[in-house]
Amino acid sequence: MSGRASVRAALQTPAHSAALHDRVWIAAVGKAASSMALGAHDALGGRVRHTLVITREGHASQELLAHANLELLESAHPVPDERSLIAGARLLRWVDELPATAAPLFLISGGASSLVEVLAEGATLRQLLQLNVEGQAAGIPIGELNARRLGLSRIKGGRLAAHLGGRPAQALFISDVPGDDTRVIGSGLMGPAAAGDQVQRAIVASADDAVAAVAAEAQRRGLTVHAGAVRFDGPATRLAARFAHELRLLSAEVFVWAGESTVRLPPTPGQGGRNQHLALAAAKLIAGQSDLLLLAAGTDGTDGVTPDAGALVDADSCARVALAGLDPDSCLQQADSGTALAASGDLVHTGPTGTNVGDLVIGLKMPPVHSRAR
Repeated sequence: MSGRASVRAALQTPAHSAALHDRVWIAAVGKAASSMALGAHDALGGRVRHTLVITREGHASQELLAHANLELLESAHPVPDERSLIAGARLLRWVDELPATAAPLFLISGGASSLVEVLAEGATLRQLLQLNVEGQAAGIPIGELNARRLGLSRIKGGRLAAHLGGRPAQALFISDVPGDDTRVIGSGLMGPAAAGDQVQRAIVASADDAVAAVAAEAQRRGLTVHAGAVRFDGPATRLAARFAHELRLLSAEVFVWAGESTVRLPPTPGQGGRNQHLALAAAKLIAGQSDLLLLAAGTDGTDGVTPDAGALVDADSCARVALAGLDPDSCLQQADSGTALAASGDLVHTGPTGTNVGDLVIGLKMPPVHSRAR
């Protein structure tokens, strides 16, 4: 499920390894870029001649930094800034500088939309910032927001692939979008070009893999599982109500859903992210039900602009929030779920995980004594 293991496994298959000779140049972009690059080095070893990694600040591992011929750029996420433009320009030059004998390998994961950008003629950084800030504040679904970004970009929507000029290349993706569409991942940073495209593309990990892994682990522990068949989307509070009802009404012990919620922000939002908002909304609905727990978290280890992955709430979460002198309803209205969940002790902090397949919501239903034992 990790970016490292997924890329390593993919590159060890004949379909991919045969196309990569002994002069591989790697460009890894996204929140899982560091882990994906390590997986490529695991599989290819000395065949890798140069590695460009562009990732979110703090998401590069120390192990990666030990590799020779490594170029690391830490950029901005979830809102782009000047670093995104610097990273985008470097990525474009990287393509231009590819030696004629090099085999290009692109490793793309979610977050690339913000991390790299080359502005279209006439577009400004201010316009890009405004689009991102207003789009996220309005709770626009990621697919629609990515589509709007294309009008400001010279590299998104297949344009970077077109810059290869028909040169053969490989691109491996960790998907955080519905449908696992390479035209959408990272705003289509390495999506298909309009014509002359010779890039071999493959999805190496997705939300479906995460759901399957959770279900398999629960079953290994002897628990019954309900796995959502369709990725969720829409307002976090509405989804919280749906998940809480399914958790109460269905007969399984472990529930797992994958997708991405949205939150419409007030003019001056507080602290938190969409998973924390969903978790706090769910906490209100499972209050007093000691057999229920619910985790909402980002698989990359972050939730919006916060360093926390999300939150794990239980029957007493809202009571703990109240004991801290806070009101859950007010915190939700002010998009300040992070403050409430910090007070209740329910925030989940993992640090960067090395993957990024969207968000997971996991529910547990069993008597407390059994929950503690298992």
